[in-house]
Amino acid sequence: MAVACGGSGGAATPTDAFTRGLAAQSAGKYDEATNAYFEVLSKDAKNSGAFFNLGLIAQLQSRPVAAESYYRLALEQEPKNAKALFNLAIIRSNAGAPQEAVDLYRQVIALLPNDAGAHFNLGLVLRQLGQTAAAQQELATAQRLDPTLVAPGASATPARQASPSPSR
Repeated sequence: MAVACGGSGGAATPTDAFTRGLAAQSAGKYDEATNAYFEVLSKDAKNSGAFFNLGLIAQLQSRPVAAESYYRLALEQEPKNAKALFNLAIIRSNAGAPQEAVDLYRQVIALLPNDAGAHFNLGLVLRQLGQTAAAQQELATAQRLDPTLVAPGASATPARQASPSPSR
């Protein structure tokens, strides 16, 4: 990925910093990416993409409290950010708040009806809540949308993988 440079002698823009953050994040240089996203936020305090990517980095580093905070900040700026909703649902499910996770997955599905991952994870959470019929329906929808998805045994929990792609 090419990194954009600031103009000749001018101050770097939030876009320049964001581009640097994406490049560093893609290279696994999370500290460098984090610094770049904070630079973005110092110039554009409501940048949903920077908040989302900070959340993704925190989630990938197993820091769910920080990740949740950043995702919620991203959602304050962009309430229909399906990636932030999806990843927040994973965090809330893992934190023992399955009903909130259900609500979040349903918001993702309302935005992206063909999101197999959201249907799949929703099915697993519903199964945990004892809502077997609804769970089976969601799991069947997920498999119809993505035949590679196969419902695991009854004790499985939702996938803990965060959305792998940073917000652009």
